[in-house]
Amino acid sequence: MSNVRRALVAISVTAIALAGCDNAPKAADRAAADASQSAEPDTVEVAASATPEEEPPAAAPVRTALDAHLGDVKAAPDDKFAYFAYRPDPDGSRHVRYTRTYHGLPVYGGDVIVHVSATGEYKGSSNGLAEPLKLDIVPKVSAQEASAKAKAQFGGRITMVQGQKLLVDASTGTGRLAWEDVVVGVAKDGRTPSRLHVLTDARSGAVIGQWDEIETIAGTGNGLYSGKVTLETQKFGNQYRLIDTTRGRASVCDMKHADNGGCTQLTDADNTWGNGKADDPQTAAVDAAYGAQLTYDYYLKFFGRKGVANNGRGVVSRVHVGDQLENAFWDGKQMNYGDGRGNAHPLVEIDVAAHEMTHGVTQFSVPDDLTYSGESGGLNEATSDIFGTMVEFWAANPNDPGDYEIAERLDLNGNGTPLRYMYNPSLDGVSHGCWSATTKDVDVHYSSGVANHFFFDLAEGTGKTKYGTSPVCGNASGVTGIGRDKAQQIWYRALDVYFTSSTSYVNNASPGNTARAYTLSAAADLYGKCSPEYKAVQRAWTAVNVPGADAAC
Repeated sequence: MSNVRRALVAISVTAIALAGCDNAPKAADRAAADASQSAEPDTVEVAASATPEEEPPAAAPVRTALDAHLGDVKAAPDDKFAYFAYRPDPDGSRHVRYTRTYHGLPVYGGDVIVHVSATGEYKGSSNGLAEPLKLDIVPKVSAQEASAKAKAQFGGRITMVQGQKLLVDASTGTGRLAWEDVVVGVAKDGRTPSRLHVLTDARSGAVIGQWDEIETIAGTGNGLYSGKVTLETQKFGNQYRLIDTTRGRASVCDMKHADNGGCTQLTDADNTWGNGKADDPQTAAVDAAYGAQLTYDYYLKFFGRKGVANNGRGVVSRVHVGDQLENAFWDGKQMNYGDGRGNAHPLVEIDVAAHEMTHGVTQFSVPDDLTYSGESGGLNEATSDIFGTMVEFWAANPNDPGDYEIAERLDLNGNGTPLRYMYNPSLDGVSHGCWSATTKDVDVHYSSGVANHFFFDLAEGTGKTKYGTSPVCGNASGVTGIGRDKAQQIWYRALDVYFTSSTSYVNNASPGNTARAYTLSAAADLYGKCSPEYKAVQRAWTAVNVPGADAAC
């Protein structure tokens, strides 16, 4: 604890003023701009959300290919497919995501991605269904009964049940008629907000699935600061605010230890923010702004992605959320940071910020998200761990150098250990580092270990490395790493172009709808089938005990 306190005292956080730019407006223009900008509201209620994409003309050949290959996506006569997103490749290949309805009902886990060449030739599809849907869409269980079942699953304090709808749950590869209820309230810890989605079988009344929309880092924390950093700010009258106009107007606001309600913009007269200590409300705001800035720039630099929702908009980061809230979370629209025990330990480490914002990236990349339960939920969490770690490496901040440990500076466990270890996930005592038949049954923060372990092996290799010793599972062979850059490119392409909402580690109903199959497709696209990178992906999955039907190279 004494070392942590010394680090906090020694840190100085400074933002660089906007003055002195070559293209600065004239004094009269600045005065007019300042006057108009002073009307900016003092509170921020919600973050900007993504606008639905419009289907571009270039997607038309993909729709034609879909219509000609409905059997490949297991389409039933009454299925309809709605455009979701378009992803072109430099070579002209195109990939289009579609959501599915059955007799007008949304199909959860029914999303597909269709792939065509530059000339419009069909190249295949990503699909989670094992067979066409064929089910009665008249419920036997009433909406009221389903809501009661959903409420019974909630372990905290309920404030309301909202958004009930009838749908087809096809997350297991086959379809079931289900009610979905969203139970809103406060989690068991009495502090963290919760939006629990509960699926109830509309024929039998059994609860068949649940996941929380609030995706958290989980735990208790000691704060970390990033040191002296440069931030983009905006001037309003004679005050500066933490609004980043270069990154889609990303902003930071202060909840002042409230759980909900308006969020007040932080202001500063001299554009030097924070004192490096937790007693200054600006200090956590600096770390939050820095984390948002790094994450935006990382995704743009490496993947051409313009913000969390890929629409050029920044996110709102809310600091000082709740009284002594020992958590940080993405709530589907914006970032939220608690201040931890005694409101003295804000959870604003670089990899934590990037982890949570990556939940937003996943949310806006995959229709219905990577389902936040079971193995798909583990892949969701691992995606956030992977890119949170990659942002930390890329930032190269001497106060928080890159490593493969999650939230290692926050002491979330209270004993000086990291929250998770990517090189050997089982070191935390609960995570799965090797896949087994029980992986689907554990909490998503623990099933994530399999993919985390895979990624480490793919990037750095097995055995003793400078970042930790990575064991292989069973009698698997060792792996030679291909480097972080290639590994992150493979994982991002798999997420953005191939993953469906129900993608898992092992899928007996739909063997192609797996992370192994899709990362191999991504590796083949980027580096060639049976290239050294492709073979490394095969070996890295085998090293964590994830089998596959792919042919040996």
